[in-house]
Amino acid sequence: MFQRKMFLLFFVLFFLILAACSNDGAESSENETEEKTAETETAEEAEQILRIANDQEPAGLDPHKIPAASSIRVYSKVYEGLVTFNENMEIIGQLAESWEQPDDVTYIFNLVEGVQFHNGREMTADDVKYSFERILDEETASHVASYFSGIESMEVLGDYQIQFTLSEPDATFLSNLTHSSAVIVPKEVVEENGDLQQVAVGTGPFVFEEWVPDNSVTLTKNENYYIDGLPKLDRLEYYTMIEESSRISAIRTGEIDMTTVNAQNAELLSDHDGVTIMDYQSLEYSYIGFNVEHEILSDERVRQALSLATNRQEIIDIAWKGEGVISGPIAPSMGDWSIDVESHELYQHDVEKAKQLLADAGYPDGFDITITTASSYADMVDTAQLLQQQWKQIGINAEIQQVEWGEYIDIWSNTSADILVGRNGSGTDPDRAMNYFFHTDGSANVWKFSSPEYDALVEEAKAMIDIDTRKEMYGDAQNLLLELSPNLFLVSPKNYVAVRDNVTDYEPYPHSTEDLDKVYKK
Repeated sequence: MFQRKMFLLFFVLFFLILAACSNDGAESSENETEEKTAETETAEEAEQILRIANDQEPAGLDPHKIPAASSIRVYSKVYEGLVTFNENMEIIGQLAESWEQPDDVTYIFNLVEGVQFHNGREMTADDVKYSFERILDEETASHVASYFSGIESMEVLGDYQIQFTLSEPDATFLSNLTHSSAVIVPKEVVEENGDLQQVAVGTGPFVFEEWVPDNSVTLTKNENYYIDGLPKLDRLEYYTMIEESSRISAIRTGEIDMTTVNAQNAELLSDHDGVTIMDYQSLEYSYIGFNVEHEILSDERVRQALSLATNRQEIIDIAWKGEGVISGPIAPSMGDWSIDVESHELYQHDVEKAKQLLADAGYPDGFDITITTASSYADMVDTAQLLQQQWKQIGINAEIQQVEWGEYIDIWSNTSADILVGRNGSGTDPDRAMNYFFHTDGSANVWKFSSPEYDALVEEAKAMIDIDTRKEMYGDAQNLLLELSPNLFLVSPKNYVAVRDNVTDYEPYPHSTEDLDKVYKK
């Protein structure tokens, strides 16, 4: 009897303990659920406004006319093209859901149906045809016209289908279509405003709202965007902060959420609570551009002498704080499309040979020249000052002219400088670096450089479908370009982006401006 009572007592106690444990688990589970719910609510309640500091004022908003990075950064969120690149540098559809290539010169694009411009009108194949006609129109003076000069005809096959026929095979055609300026615009907006310099009406995830000169540009969420759930942000606010010190202060305090910084400031910010530094090897390179119609600079021996007198490693160490690699016309980050320029004779920093070349050209005592640079870019100013010192060793007396950004763009466009310090992007296909900037008819050949031998080589490479042969041709073209030296190619830098820790799902890619569609704040 006693044993039975003890058993019953033990049984009751066991279940009481079990119940207590179960309740503790339930309470714990309830607490976890409450915490997760609170986190979700906090994320949902977070202000979905991303504030970005730009180092320059936009030079205009017309995607077919303006190549300035400060402008691309803004209008690339408003406009879209037929195709784009993903993070793996693979071409994927954007406004074109699919395409086919019946032969080497024919491309048929099938458009996404139901896409609306920000003015509420549906985009159709007629808009695609108009946009490329505008790019190719000489009056537009588009910087990407040479990309598409091989288009022989465009035929609208239906509201959502268009056919491009090329005059000859072009291995670059699809990759050129990914360019931030190869975008679709509405005809009526162009006609109403004369151009798109002060307005922007596209199909992209963000809608242009306001541009306050020398202050800010505001974009708002496209509520009718054709991709469900995107964008996640409600607003993008771009603030012009030319001085990097101002941007550093603003990112530290949380006044802004994102900005580019140089290597030195990236290091200073790396230990700052609430800020993450992201870096990547860029597709850009710094360069020295020559007006080859200048009396002195027209002689390639002079340009070669200046190359030999240039200490590129010193420019990396001082102007770029050691964060960069020596570059040719195709940045090393493009892999085996880029040749080993460091082994080239003109990269060897040979002062005595430089002096001899100058003497051969008729300038044994050197000459006077002006170097123009943008005052707002420290690396450009530092580069100009270093060149001034380095070239003095061979008798060159260089005066430095620092100008504001707007004037700098005008000078670049009109080739009104003797020598210009600049930065270029290699693009996503080597043709940009080779054809776009240096072919006689290249849209951005502002240097007035012309070489029939070079033109023939890059034209053949552009039409070559076999990738290995194409790489060989571009290798030959790079070596020839180094020899002729219309530009001196210097450094491909590492880029740095400072981002507040509450910014989620942002990843910088070398080939993209900023992909902000999926970004949100928590």
